[in-house]
Order: sequence, then C-alpha cells, then structure tokens
Amino acid sequence: MDDYNENNINNINQSPEYFDKENNPERQGYNKPEYSFWAEKVSGYPEFHTYQVQQVSEPEDTRKKKRTARRFMAFLAKALAFGGLAGATFLGVLLLYNKINPEAFNQSSNYVLGLASDNVGNEVKLRVQSTELGEISGVPESAVMKVAEDTMPSIVSITSVSTSIDNWFGMEYSNEGSGSGIIVGKDDNELLIATNNHVVDGTDKITVTFIDESQADAVIKGTDSKADLAVIAVDLAHIEKSTVDAIKIAKLGNSDDIKVGEMTIAIGNAMGYGQSLTVGYVSAKDRKIEVSDNYSYNTMVLLQTDAAINPGNSGGALLNIKGEVIGINTVKFANYQVEGMGYAIPISRAIPIINELMSREILKPEEQGFLGVGPQDVTEDISEMFGLPIGVYISTIVEGSAADKAGLKVGDVIQFVNDVEISSGVQLRELISSIRVGTEIEIKYMRHLNGSYKEWTVKVVLGSREGN
Repeated sequence: MDDYNENNINNINQSPEYFDKENNPERQGYNKPEYSFWAEKVSGYPEFHTYQVQQVSEPEDTRKKKRTARRFMAFLAKALAFGGLAGATFLGVLLLYNKINPEAFNQSSNYVLGLASDNVGNEVKLRVQSTELGEISGVPESAVMKVAEDTMPSIVSITSVSTSIDNWFGMEYSNEGSGSGIIVGKDDNELLIATNNHVVDGTDKITVTFIDESQADAVIKGTDSKADLAVIAVDLAHIEKSTVDAIKIAKLGNSDDIKVGEMTIAIGNAMGYGQSLTVGYVSAKDRKIEVSDNYSYNTMVLLQTDAAINPGNSGGALLNIKGEVIGINTVKFANYQVEGMGYAIPISRAIPIINELMSREILKPEEQGFLGVGPQDVTEDISEMFGLPIGVYISTIVEGSAADKAGLKVGDVIQFVNDVEISSGVQLRELISSIRVGTEIEIKYMRHLNGSYKEWTVKVVLGSREGN
C-alpha cells in the first residue's frame, strides 16, 4: 500500500470512509479489499506490529465440502497408518517365530486340492505335499552329435550272402542278409571287426561297407555261437589309404560300471539302409534271455535298453555318452505287445571272447587241435536239478587223447579254456579247432571229491584227430 504507516492506521480507525473511493478523492482507483484488517500496537515495541485477520464469511456449501475433504483425508491417513502398523507387526511375528523355530519353514507343507468322499461316505480333503526343489541335469544335443561324429567311423555295415536249396525243387538260390560290426583291432595285415555270430554264420560271402561308403570283402576269423560273437577280418591290402585314414578303432568301455538310467546310443545298419543312430537308456542289467536259433535255445545274460534296435543293428555298438562301447547289439524282443525292449551283449563279457577270436588262425582240418572229450551242456536248469556246476560235462574221453594224457576224467566239468568261459559243447569244439596242433592250453574244471565240487587247473597239449 502507498504510505502505509502508523498515522494512516490512526486515520483508518477514525475515518472508515477512508476506503470509499467515491467520497475520498485520494483513493480514486483503489479497489476495496475482501478482508478488513484491525491492527493493534504491540506494547514496548513500537516498530513491530501484529495483525489479526478475520476471514470474510463463506457460503455454507463450500464450508461443508472443505470439512468433508478434511475428514476423508484424516480417515485415509489413519487407515494407512493402521495398515502399515499391522503389516509390520505380522512380519515381526513371522521373523520372531522363524528365529525361535527355524525348521518350521523347511518342512514340507500340505496343500488342499479339493474334497472327496472316503469309503464310508465321509468328506475328506485331498492334499498334496510340497516337493523339495531338485537339480535337473540333461545331456545337450551337441554331446550326442559329438559321440556320433567320433564313433560312426568305427562302425561298419555288413552284407552277407548265403546259398540255400529249395526243398521242393532242389534248386539253389541266394539269400542276402545285413548286419553291423565294430572295428576292434588292426595289425600289419588285417583289420579286425567284431560282430554277432548269427550275422555271418553259414555265409558264403561277406562284404563290409565303411564310413566313406567304400567296400571290401571279409573272411571269418573266429566264431563263438554260444556267446553269439564272431570276429571277421579284412585284408588291409584291399582297402584304399583314404579309407584307412577315415576309419577308427572303437573305444571299449566297462559294462560292469554302468547304471540303470544311463543314456545309451545305438549305431548300426538298421534294416540294411546304412548307418543310423538311436538314443535311449539302460533299462536293466543282467537280463537272462532265452534266445533260439531255430534248432536249440540258449540262455544269454544281456543288457536291456529302450534304444531302438532293429534288424540290421545286430553286431553294432551300444555306446555310453562318452562314446565308449558298452555292449554289442544282438536281439530285439519281437512281440506286437512289446515296445522298446532291445538287448546287447555286455562288453565286459565279450572282451575276453573277442580277444581270443582275434588271435585265432584260419587252419586247415589237419592243422586243427583235438582234445578228445564228449561234451554235454550243463545249463542252469540242469545245474539246479542235479547240483552240477555250470559248464561242459565230460561224458566220454577218447583213450590216448590229449584230455586222457592230461588226467581229465568222466564227470569233470570244464568251465574255462585259456580264461575264456565255456558254457556249451559247441563253443568248446569251435575253440579247440581254432588252436593249432601241439599248442599247450590251460583248462579250469570242477571235479567232485568228498561230496563237493572243487576247482582244478591243468595244462593240456592238443593232439590231432588222426593221431589223437
């Protein structure tokens, strides 16, 4: 305000018309304020003044709205304060309870799924317990691809041709079969391939196809029909250098160490279409399976897997995720009601037989060794029925033969020849015939003495059929 001082205040008190611009020329153009001021001089401090402000009356509706707004804000503030206090109290109680009883929050909780009725009509709650978190470990796709890349050069496809005679017309015709093999060794002259005996048994010609699609003829090095194993050989002189560089020798693992649930990879010449790969798991170990060759039955102890094993896979490799051979695929359970039951010869059982088969010579009849025993198979059923050890029972001995000279007797049960387990007479004859005349072998057998069987070992020098 203009010239606002104590004198003006006195004038205001004495002349209320001071603000009337019509009667007071000095206030022309000055608008009358909405508020009236009363000033009161402060005692003892003339230079300071206090002012009391009185608000001009407002409409009743405006005052009600303001009062309502103030009440709502006050209520909201109280509600927020109460909620915060309640939440803090709840958390504090939980923390205190957890500190007093820390195991309470680690125990499994029950969650109600719904309601049902029991056998007598009472309503019961369906509950499920919470499950502790576990770790999930998987095998990346790249690991399987790496196994395939590293291992397929060790696997071959086998095509066999055999000749049959028609029973009605007496005409000869050729049969072609397919299978698989695993490269297990190589020396200066031969490439050695392990496969199933039933893949090459009775064949006239064997052809091997390598990873680079090149082919070569093979001959049988040795067979073990009881174990359903065979080793065939390919002359290195008949293989191109590029093929020799492309192929690999397989890594043999330990089937005794594997566990049910381990991943398995089967590679072989499925259906004769060439190499293919299937993946599964070890379903069971040490399965006793009765296998028929249309003439007799043979009980084999095998690995079971759900990796697809189909015709043509026989003789191929069953691998672990490290790329190690843990089995030689041999049979599939054939039944329209069954799916995913394939079997493989455990590699730990096969290795001693394969090593022996690889060392065999291809001998002429007059060069083949002769033991001179009449063998009888002791199967598990016979063993349980008569209390005999499992192996080959000697029913007769040729006088003056190698067995007779070594001191073997009728009633002895042969179980091992040069650390190769013997379980059938056919297997014993095949093994002895593969060893050259005059070679010394070691035989482990069981002999019945004083009411029980005891193990014995003897050295035997093989004779010939002609001279015993």
